[in-house]
Amino acid sequence: MKTITVFTPTYNRAYCLDQCYQSLIRQTNQDFIWLIIDDGSTDNTEELVGSWIKENKIAIRYHYQENQGMHGGHNAAYRLIETTLNVCIDSDDFMPDNAIEKILVNWDIVKDKPEFAGIVGLDADSKGNIIGTPIPENIKKTTLYDIYNKHKVKGDKKLVYRTEVVKKYPAYPIFEGERFVPLGDLYLLIDQDYKLYPVNEVFCIVEYLPDGSSMNMLKQYRRHPKGFAFSRKNRMRLARSFKEQFKNAIHYVSSAMFTKNAAFIKESPKKITTFLAIPLGVVLNLYIRYKTKGEF
Repeated sequence: MKTITVFTPTYNRAYCLDQCYQSLIRQTNQDFIWLIIDDGSTDNTEELVGSWIKENKIAIRYHYQENQGMHGGHNAAYRLIETTLNVCIDSDDFMPDNAIEKILVNWDIVKDKPEFAGIVGLDADSKGNIIGTPIPENIKKTTLYDIYNKHKVKGDKKLVYRTEVVKKYPAYPIFEGERFVPLGDLYLLIDQDYKLYPVNEVFCIVEYLPDGSSMNMLKQYRRHPKGFAFSRKNRMRLARSFKEQFKNAIHYVSSAMFTKNAAFIKESPKKITTFLAIPLGVVLNLYIRYKTKGEF
């Protein structure tokens, strides 16, 4: 069996998937399988992947499901993955030629230490510029939360998780009529129990396409308020300070207004904080409505 699964959730991205495929062919270490989660594509994704499977240049597994959104794609991947490690490479991203090799070399350092859920590396743009800032070199173990909140690191980072760890946690919820739940909820739960081994090596080259979720966050916020409310409740419950708890309560109030949920205070894990956040939550909701007017 291969050591690591590279999984790619995709929806109507046949036009850019080849970039990822070619980068995987070029990997200096081929100890991986590429799992493609086709989240209900209506383009020629299935035919394209079928042609790659016939080429037999790398190990590929293809899974089709009805459209559930990015988090539904992650649910399917975590359910199907059988390798020791896994890493998500989005459909518009790709890997440097030595990424798998670097991942596995660093994994050998901590694989026998059960306190580590995996490793965390860097993202870069197509010109080789690191997204955000590197991880301080003196850190030998951390959590994703501490990377951003304690060490003040900026920018997206690439997570490589131990599969048996990921499978311990609940799947992302699927809300009828919605297609988005923030992926960070799972990472936050893992942070409560495990550490990550930080590596200042680039594992992924990212490209933020116009139709990607990163470029459309306010519209996502308005389209999928149940998913965002679910996330904010988790973040309130696990907040390490009142400031953090209050910020998430503001967003929770705003999302509750979009869903017209009159029971939002009763359902909140921090009822007093949520009550106090109502005025700012109303302001945030009005701001999002204004910024996305004409879209709905």
